[in-house]
Amino acid sequence: MEEMLEQLKKRVNPWMEVAEQKFRTIPIIQIYVAVGVLVLTLIIFLSIRLFKRTKSNTIILAGLSGSGKTILFYQLRDGSSHQGTVTSMEPNEGTFVLHSESDKPLQKGKIKPVRIVDVPGHARLRPKLDDYLPQAGGVVFVVDALDFLPNCRAAAEYLYDILTNARVVKKKIPVVILCNKTDKVTAHTKEFIRKQLEKEIDKLRASRTAISSADISSEFTLGVNGEAFTFIQCHNKVSVAESSGLTGDVVQVEQFIRENVRP
Repeated sequence: MEEMLEQLKKRVNPWMEVAEQKFRTIPIIQIYVAVGVLVLTLIIFLSIRLFKRTKSNTIILAGLSGSGKTILFYQLRDGSSHQGTVTSMEPNEGTFVLHSESDKPLQKGKIKPVRIVDVPGHARLRPKLDDYLPQAGGVVFVVDALDFLPNCRAAAEYLYDILTNARVVKKKIPVVILCNKTDKVTAHTKEFIRKQLEKEIDKLRASRTAISSADISSEFTLGVNGEAFTFIQCHNKVSVAESSGLTGDVVQVEQFIRENVRP
């Protein structure tokens, strides 16, 4: 064995000497550049891997009572509105493949199950939202587009609390304002709802900012000083979409889910 190692050493030594001579002929600046490129590539690779690991498969359905969250939950899970549902007093939670994708072959794990959590909209039960935000990959804020104006102020207050929540801001959790019940002729458009919510939140900013230091759930403020509030100014991405839980038109919310759950 020792003889074999000695012979191998004799064969390798000439190659090492040649490699060392060539290395010495390389300008030092080229070596620095090569090392820099290698380090940068490694940083980018690790950043991408870290991003993928922290992306969640949990989507939260939030909103006022009566906005249609529970029906939406059943449409996503079963493709049915489950007529006769009552106001939820406990979160509805499930991990499943979206109903619209259930008839597609699960080839090589391309279609992943999604964890959907329907948080009760009653004011007394909303703190349960904080239990799920640490795992959230996105928040669907459901608004009743049919009966919107009488509830605009309350919806804006709830949405403000979500958008200034420390977990939402720090993790930049995307939020979609889902205008539900748009199948009805008298339902308001998503653009009208967006503008009205922006106006209400703009009114809330002054009063909320004054007491935010005493409110542990609202560690961040919204908007830009001296400018009217718009959702573009938020720390995270906020979009607006439409749906109808009763008719099963949930395409836009499904698109939001697939854009924000772990691939």
